[in-house]
Amino acid sequence: MSDPLRIALVAEGPTDGVVIESALKSILYERPFVLKQIFPEGSTSFGELGTGWIGVYRWCRQSAKRGNGSLSNDQLAFQNFDLLILHVDADVAGFNYADGSVIPEASDGVLPCNQPCPPPTDSTDALRLVLLSWCGEIQTPVRTVICMPSKSTEAWVVASLFPNDQAMQQGIECHPDAESRLGQQPRANRIRKKRRDYEGRASELVVAWPELVAPGALGEALRFQEEFLEAVATEDAREQNEQA
Repeated sequence: MSDPLRIALVAEGPTDGVVIESALKSILYERPFVLKQIFPEGSTSFGELGTGWIGVYRWCRQSAKRGNGSLSNDQLAFQNFDLLILHVDADVAGFNYADGSVIPEASDGVLPCNQPCPPPTDSTDALRLVLLSWCGEIQTPVRTVICMPSKSTEAWVVASLFPNDQAMQQGIECHPDAESRLGQQPRANRIRKKRRDYEGRASELVVAWPELVAPGALGEALRFQEEFLEAVATEDAREQNEQA
């Protein structure tokens, strides 16, 4: 493909977008791509949905409604994009819908659905099904990739920027509050959960990504990379068939 890969992102917040874009720069290496975060940033057409996991929930519900019950039939969600990334942190598995003042629909998966950690996959597997239920799906649609860091995107940040942090020795993917470790670093290195701070360290996030997906490292980071590359390959094959 000569044109840049066009990727839409629905995420809990803007800092998640910085981390995910950094990961994609490493995963895609020299392949050009354009990432547009359509939620929460630049998503005024979707109304006042809020942010965080509740905002993602509402976005998914609106998308499914536009698609007559399913995200995969929502032409607006994929308009002008090759792929769609859906991000939710795995700590959402420990919440109730009432925590976000949401009255769930009958088809919504059950929350909470968290399981003991380790292993992280027990909770992420359960939450993936819940996320898909919000989209009116039972399996991940074509051209869609789920990004679900355990237990939060900050686990990826800590692993990237502070690989010697004490939380890494205890298993960062099961740490209940990886964000708290960002401010516990030496003053010269500490970072706040602010977009500007994350953007200032983005190049480090790119360089560190291969370590996150190395054998025995962060399983959910590796799953995201593998599923993303699979989706890219499928989309490339589809376009080649159309051009043949």
